[in-house]
Amino acid sequence: MDLITPGTGLIFWQLFGFLGLLFILIKFAWKPMLAALDEREGSINNALKAAETARNEMANLKAENEKLLADARLERDTILKKAQDASVKMIDDAKAEAVKAGALMIENAKAVIETEKKAALADVKSQVATLSLQVTEKLLRANLSDNKSQKELVEGFIKELKLN
Repeated sequence: MDLITPGTGLIFWQLFGFLGLLFILIKFAWKPMLAALDEREGSINNALKAAETARNEMANLKAENEKLLADARLERDTILKKAQDASVKMIDDAKAEAVKAGALMIENAKAVIETEKKAALADVKSQVATLSLQVTEKLLRANLSDNKSQKELVEGFIKELKLN
């Protein structure tokens, strides 16, 4: 029964040892343990605040990136629209210039044709005048007295003529 009911001396010495150990722990170990726990709690709080700050910054950066991306898309669309308008304008200008150049070429060709036509008519008139003079000269040389011989002579001249 000694184990179930210890003696008063044993209880006293166990109490004295426990209180001494408790005093030593409070004096030397309790404050550093509390300080370490406080430091750990502070570092956890700081880490949570840093994580929240980083999350907010990431959200801000994401929003800013989305805005920049939207601006870049808008600018790209504007540049493409301007380029398309410029190409359409260049094509229209080229078409208009081609039409002008074609019209100028047609006008020049008409002028050349008209000049050639006038030259050809002048040449034909000159040849007609020359032929008329030749016919008249031959008629005068023949010294014809009657109409019948004149008619035969003219018909002979006409047969001799080769029209080009």
